[in-house]
This record gives sequence, C-alpha cells and structure tokens, in this order.
Amino acid sequence: MIKTDILIIGAGPTGLFAVFEAGLLKLKCHLIDALPQAGGQCSEIYPKKPIYDIPGFPEVLAGDLVDNLMEQIKSFQPGFTLGERAETIKKLEDGTFVVTTNKGAEHHAPIVAIAGGLGSFEPRKPLLDNLSKFEDNGVAYMIKDPEVYRDKKVIIAGGGDSALDWSIFLADIASQVTLVHRRNEFRGALDSVEKVQELKDKGRLNLITPAEIIALNGDTQLESVLIRKISDAKEELILEVDNFIPLFGLSPKLGPIGDWGLEIEKNAIKVDTFDYQTNIPGIYAIGDVNTYPGKLKLILCGFHEATLMCQSAFQKIHPDKKYVMKYTTVGGVSGFDGTKKEAPKAVVKAIE
Repeated sequence: MIKTDILIIGAGPTGLFAVFEAGLLKLKCHLIDALPQAGGQCSEIYPKKPIYDIPGFPEVLAGDLVDNLMEQIKSFQPGFTLGERAETIKKLEDGTFVVTTNKGAEHHAPIVAIAGGLGSFEPRKPLLDNLSKFEDNGVAYMIKDPEVYRDKKVIIAGGGDSALDWSIFLADIASQVTLVHRRNEFRGALDSVEKVQELKDKGRLNLITPAEIIALNGDTQLESVLIRKISDAKEELILEVDNFIPLFGLSPKLGPIGDWGLEIEKNAIKVDTFDYQTNIPGIYAIGDVNTYPGKLKLILCGFHEATLMCQSAFQKIHPDKKYVMKYTTVGGVSGFDGTKKEAPKAVVKAIE
C-alpha cells in the first residue's frame, strides 16, 4: 500500500502545482491519473497549443508549462500512479482514507485532493457510419503533434475556439486547411474569428459554411470526405483529404468519483471557498472539477485553490503545529532530496 500525506487525484497543472505548495509545508504527495503521463489535458490534448493567461508568461505552450511544473516539483519527489483510474474510496476509523484504483493499487492518506480537471472525458464524435474505420487512419479528435500534419490536406470541423485556433495554427504547417462549420456564425473568440477571415481572404484557408460532412471515403486510409451545404439546394462536393479532425468539444464525466458521496452540481463537485473542502471532511476538490459561486475554469484559478487547500491540509495533518508563512524569496525552497534553492545572502561590507 502506498502511503503519503496528500493523495492527489489528477496530475494536470493544478494537481502538479499542489505538490509544490505541499512541499513548502513539508508534506509529501502522491498523484493518481488515468492518463499514461502527467499533465492532464495539456499533455494529452493540446501540448503544442499556446496558453496566454499564465502569470509571468506572455505565451507558453501547454506541454512546456507541464515540463516547467514537473521541474518545479522535482525536488519534492512526488510519487505517481499513472495509467490507472481512482475507483473506490474508504474512510477508516481514524479519519484517513484508502483509495483503490481500477487495477487494485491501494493508496493511504489523511488528505485526498481531487484535481481531476473535467474528470474522465471523451470527444464528441460526428454521427458518421464508418467513422471508427478511419480512426487513427486519417481521423483524429485531438492534435498532439502539429508536425504530423505538415504538408498534408487537413479538414477541421467545428465552430468553437479549438476549431478556430487549430485552423489558424495549421495554416502555417499543412499544405491545405479547410474549416467546415454548420453555421455561418462561430462561437469562438472574436480575434480568432477575425484571423480566420483574414486567412480566408488571403487564400491561405478554405472556409465552407454553412455545411456539414456527411460521409468519409477510402479503403483503409481516409482519402476524401463528402460535404453537404446546408441550404435549399443542398449542394454536395467531394474534397480530397489526408486528415479529418472533428473538434466538437469533450463530453466530461466524473466517473467513479461521482459515486463517492460528494455533493455534485452540474457534473462538478461543490466546495467551500474557504479552503476548497468538499462536504466530506478531509476530501478537497481543486481546479476545473469543482464548482462554487463565481467559479472560473482557469489554470491560474486552480493554482490559487491548490495553495489554500494545502494550507488547510497542513492544519488537519498537524493540528498542534503553527505554520508561519515565509516567502520563498526569504526562506528559499528546500527539497526532500537535500537540495535547497535560495537567494544570495546579504553581506555587510564597508565601501571605502
């Protein structure tokens, strides 16, 4: 059985930053994630997509943000159980918890912090008869490495931010990018819509609206798609293509966590904003998985929630200890591996 101070369910950015804040308090962490690597959606879905609202970073790729967080927590030596889903939880007589994964791995901790992002999720797929035939053979629901599409003919379907952003991004990589949406209006950021219009006007991006893809063609590999214009004429056209990427969003599910007796509201876990604790003492929820009045699903908000959660967890684990907060600029960062980062000490020296 794996024992730790704080068991974090979800190894996305919020969960990783919680390790750092816990480490400053000398609390050990272990993380469980159903994905085979740390980073959550930032690693699995859009590692090459830029993020613009992380403090101190005018622009940072999602994958690079994860790499930086992993480097930041390295000295605190967190443990990881990856590729396994947190399945059941049992509260012991002493108030601590045992969480068991779908593969039978048991984890024991006095504090459980659920940082599962959207929970378990799967892409919303278009209703096409032979869609599964071309999955991984020309059809993909997320873009992990844009270089896969270099010099390829790509069709993206969707009308939200992901469809717009990736159409813009791939316009500099693919030989041809076509964006198909069933409406003339898009529901993404205004600057992204304007950028797509600009690329279309310059002939660097094809835009087909209002329209929808109604069939996929090819033997074993995708070769073309059939597009129907949504109009009285219902005009149809066949477009040769190497890759089809439907970006219709994700369907989030809490999964087994939804059966843990937590108070759920609209597929999210309700928390007290004092310390982001749930209705079960000792179980916290931080990041996109939680909900409260005024909730914003932003990574930077998850960082804030993780910080306050760790302070509360320290008091629960060490009720007789008084923690005096020290700025890292003053106290430095002492890792569990014996390393220490600190600012140079001030010296007193006369100036002659």
